[in-house]
Amino acid sequence: MKILCDIYRSPRKDDMYLYVDKREGTLRVPENLLELFGKPQHVTTMLVTPEKKLARADANKVLNEICERGYYLQMPPVADSEMSAIAAKNSKLQR
Repeated sequence: MKILCDIYRSPRKDDMYLYVDKREGTLRVPENLLELFGKPQHVTTMLVTPEKKLARADANKVLNEICERGYYLQMPPVADSEMSAIAAKNSKLQR
């Protein structure tokens, strides 16, 4: 399986991306998700195959979700509060 995907960036949330089948666009994306996502900003178009290396998503999961739901939503990475605390403490020590 392979899908030519349009990838959109959210103007409201850093590092949130929406992958859709180029032929369908955002037609199958629920309206309430689009409201939360904001007006999709096109980033790129790419052919996604099971073997494709993606930066922060599993290609098989992307393909399956687009087939089943009509889209794949890539969420921002979860900030590790422990690492944030260590970085903040380290920053104070360096002053």
